[in-house]
Amino acid sequence: MGKKSKKCSSDKSRRMLWFAFSAAGLGAKGLAALALVAISIKMHPLQYQSKLFNACVEEIKEIGNPISDSVRFCNGG
Repeated sequence: MGKKSKKCSSDKSRRMLWFAFSAAGLGAKGLAALALVAISIKMHPLQYQSKLFNACVEEIKEIGNPISDSVRFCNGG
């Protein structure tokens, strides 16, 4: 038992390496969260547009036109 035992917490380079990897992990999680927010912001106009399209199809269908004509009309054709 003449050898000195090394502690992981006392080694400065290992501690800095641990902090670096922890910071990189937190940064990656933050980046993923921002990406999800950006995707949801870009999806909102599509949801609004689909509601308008469905309302248009229903309105034309109520007039008495077939569904295919309603979809063609609402697509602009």
